[in-house]
Amino acid sequence: MRWDIFCQIVDNYGDAGVCWRLARSLSSLHGQEIRIFCDDLPTLNLLASGVDPVIKQKIDLQPWEASFSNARHPVQTPDVVIEAFGCELPERYLTGMFIAPIKPIIINLEYLSAEPWITDFHAKASPQSHGIPKYFFFPGFQDEVGGILVDPVPPEGISVANKIPYDLKGAWSKLRSDTKRISIFCYPGAPLRKWLEDLGSLDENIDVLLTHGHAELLNLYGEQPIQLPANLQLIPIPFVSQDEFDWVLSQCDFNIVRGEDSFVRAQLAGKPFIWHIYPQEDRAHEVKLAAFLDLYLEIANQELRLATIAAMTWAMPSEWFHMLDTWNIHSQAWRTQLLKNQGDGGLAARLLRFVA
Repeated sequence: MRWDIFCQIVDNYGDAGVCWRLARSLSSLHGQEIRIFCDDLPTLNLLASGVDPVIKQKIDLQPWEASFSNARHPVQTPDVVIEAFGCELPERYLTGMFIAPIKPIIINLEYLSAEPWITDFHAKASPQSHGIPKYFFFPGFQDEVGGILVDPVPPEGISVANKIPYDLKGAWSKLRSDTKRISIFCYPGAPLRKWLEDLGSLDENIDVLLTHGHAELLNLYGEQPIQLPANLQLIPIPFVSQDEFDWVLSQCDFNIVRGEDSFVRAQLAGKPFIWHIYPQEDRAHEVKLAAFLDLYLEIANQELRLATIAAMTWAMPSEWFHMLDTWNIHSQAWRTQLLKNQGDGGLAARLLRFVA
């Protein structure tokens, strides 16, 4: 089948990352023909860099405007159209579908959620005045919903520790032995300076890997340069592709991630993590975080539950860091459970079965 995926980027990496990973899974694992129309093609191309060229060349990456009906880029009616995260299809693209002899199915791919209510709305029809069939599709962790993107399943960190990506060799050469590693990929609103200063007060050597742009975040608004003790070392790393970032997550003892794609990848890395969920004005993000934690901590003891909730809500490391070893065991068990629950192929496979 032929699929068109439309992606308008709100969170630079999260939205594009999900669309790229979905396209990659549908193409490389399921033999589907995929086009992506994106309003920020440079970001999408960055995320797709570093991928096996054989995989990348199977996916047609196009700017948003290329979906318009004109001589250079005529509309070719696909079998399935995905509106990623509720983005609206371009009017001229819709017009092309109206006159197509065989109408496609439109899928409104929603944001990943662990909230119980999504089971009542998943895969339900969304009647449209134009008559083209449209459905809601909710990614999630429960069996009754759309699943998560698991491809490619990252290997255990210890098995690939020596396979350092070329772009990361410089940063990796600065790491100290017998030192804990933390990676940080968060939104600007995080209390990062205070968090790091508290982390430095612990009696432990820690190397902190700052993803692209985060070193600059620590010195915004004319603040004094951050002063940290010698036991804490900050190491900026360059922008890396999805697969390379997966490797970083697997090599750290703790990860701070944001958005949807890195949130799932942190779980599949089997390591403790903070999900810096995208903040919303109506505080809906707090409800989504609480719903996830209800699932994630379902079998955890009370001490671990309290420590994890504290960490996820940006309590200072000194309040919960002593639970890291216990949290690590829990994270490995959660990874095993996730892979078992997504053994049917997860989101990409469930989408295929739905439209078949």
